[in-house]
Amino acid sequence: MMGAAGAASDTLYVDDVFSTFLYEGDQSARSINNGIDLSGEGGLVWFKNRNNTQKHVLFDTERGAGYYLSSNETSGNSADSARLTQFNNNGFAIGTDADVNGSSKTYTSWTFRKAPGFFDIVTYTGNDTGGHTIPHSLGSVPGCVIVKRTDSSDGWSVYHKNTQGLFSDPANNLITGLHSTNNASGSTTYWNDTTPTDSVFTLGSNSVVNGSGMNYIAYVFASEEPVFGKDGDESIIKCGGYTGNGTSGSSVNSIDLGFEPQWVMIKKTSGTGSWLMLDTMRGFTTVGVQDEYIHANSNSAASVHQYGGPTSTGFQVEGSDGDANGNGAKYIYIAIRRPHKPPESGTEVFAQKQIAGSGDTQTVSVSGSSVTDMTIIKNLTSNSHPWVLGSRILGAEVNKMDSNQAGTTSVFGTSVNVWDQMVGTELRYDIDINRTGNNYMNWQFTRKPGFFDVVAYTGNGVSGHTVPHNLGVVPEMMWIRTRNTTRNWRVYDSSGATGAMTFPTDAAKDINAAYFSTPTADNIILGTDLDTNGSNNHIAYLFATLPGISKIGTFSGTGSDINVDCGFTAGARFVIVKRTDSSGDWYVFDTERGINPGNDSYMLINSQANPVTNTDYIDPLNAGFTITSSAPAGLNTNGGTYMFFAIA
Repeated sequence: MMGAAGAASDTLYVDDVFSTFLYEGDQSARSINNGIDLSGEGGLVWFKNRNNTQKHVLFDTERGAGYYLSSNETSGNSADSARLTQFNNNGFAIGTDADVNGSSKTYTSWTFRKAPGFFDIVTYTGNDTGGHTIPHSLGSVPGCVIVKRTDSSDGWSVYHKNTQGLFSDPANNLITGLHSTNNASGSTTYWNDTTPTDSVFTLGSNSVVNGSGMNYIAYVFASEEPVFGKDGDESIIKCGGYTGNGTSGSSVNSIDLGFEPQWVMIKKTSGTGSWLMLDTMRGFTTVGVQDEYIHANSNSAASVHQYGGPTSTGFQVEGSDGDANGNGAKYIYIAIRRPHKPPESGTEVFAQKQIAGSGDTQTVSVSGSSVTDMTIIKNLTSNSHPWVLGSRILGAEVNKMDSNQAGTTSVFGTSVNVWDQMVGTELRYDIDINRTGNNYMNWQFTRKPGFFDVVAYTGNGVSGHTVPHNLGVVPEMMWIRTRNTTRNWRVYDSSGATGAMTFPTDAAKDINAAYFSTPTADNIILGTDLDTNGSNNHIAYLFATLPGISKIGTFSGTGSDINVDCGFTAGARFVIVKRTDSSGDWYVFDTERGINPGNDSYMLINSQANPVTNTDYIDPLNAGFTITSSAPAGLNTNGGTYMFFAIA
């Protein structure tokens, strides 16, 4: 077994070795920067056109940039100079071919970097002799091996460690090929009735994997090797299996990975079925929401279906679709962990921008920000428009922060492509978010350990119900909302007695333990109240203090200027303040609209009114922010208690 992820002094995260990168083609040669070092470390890039019928194309550093294979074809190496043209230390370069860069076409690319405990690429020559061993550098026992002959046409062959008892000897697991929908078989001629080891995999005599003098490539995937992350004790990939149950709702089929995935490939083994490819960038959301899928064995464009979605500890499959959850059917999967690299600055986790409504579909992107996982949008021009909050995990479904209404798709529309941007979101026309002649404020948040997490869950009404999360620390603030019925938002903060505040009102904290108990670094702990734990679908947004980046805390009012030290060096860019011991509005300030020595603009989450711009309630402070003596009782009165959330 390997002892470290790469060199002993290195710390690797999934962010360093895997990427789903989406882009629009423009038919001009250019580079794609996804932050993955391919030229130095080696790896595989897998492309698929999403909105047209075009084949998958796979390039790897072992065969070189000029050669590709297609997962939905049996052809060998195809030489080409207009698809992937170069492997770089931060991604790759593409040419003008329509398979990777057609004008106005949309694409996904999946990059797998070679790294012990994750992925390896091996080329070899067959010898037609059973027992032929092929060395690999994975440093652990492979969970899956995908083999393709490269010097001529032949099928893809896939070994997977888990076929749920379909065969008497798991060493014979042939899960057909990427190009095929066939069920699994137990032939000994592919893997020689021999389980792979942490240094080799073994071939049988079948010419599809081991013909004499023939050339092959193997993509070798690890499974559950805990050598990644800050302490080198986290796995980032798992190859496993499950049995379908054909149901949804309270009986949704849950698969435990030990981590939350961002990419999953699923194949039915007990019968025919396509290779189903899902990822959170294109729209692998949560139960009850449409997902975008691609079949590895087909050149068809991406399509949508309600397959399930990731959870904090794995993923769920719902319904009775045979490719993912047929009742009693057997399935295998490869799953890759969601990004988990800690941030180093506030600009990695938070961005803000004012936009002019266009009345047409437009993408809101903010320079320097990361992938957006949550956005809050507020109309700045016209009264009587709500605070709209959407998140990647809910797809097109949004909630209104100043309302107790159930979630709706009427704002973003029904498209699952709202979030399929590398930076920002795509907004269609709606008066609440994108109307001609109106201006809007957009705040964008990125999920990162120690800063922010999002959890979708189903309540059960039982006191002490625990819901796992991946914040990595104890949440200091939680916003919880029932998605599918009319209920209040409930807001937890870690100050004082356990209780809740609510966004639609200015009420003081309601000291009632029925909403939730004090959370832990691993779990939300719920009470019996219907707002947080009714037998419905819920969404929870979790926040914490991350030194130098975010601060959640309290201060006491004095009626004089109050300097609130957040531990920042260049001041707070975003501030929410709420009085907790008495009624008081939810004040929102930001540097985009002005945190100035003079008058500042503020809005209230509990109101749909336009911004107020002629008051001086907050001033800049390098360490955080200053609440001024001119602020009202909702912000600063002698003896008042106030909760705040600030981002650097």
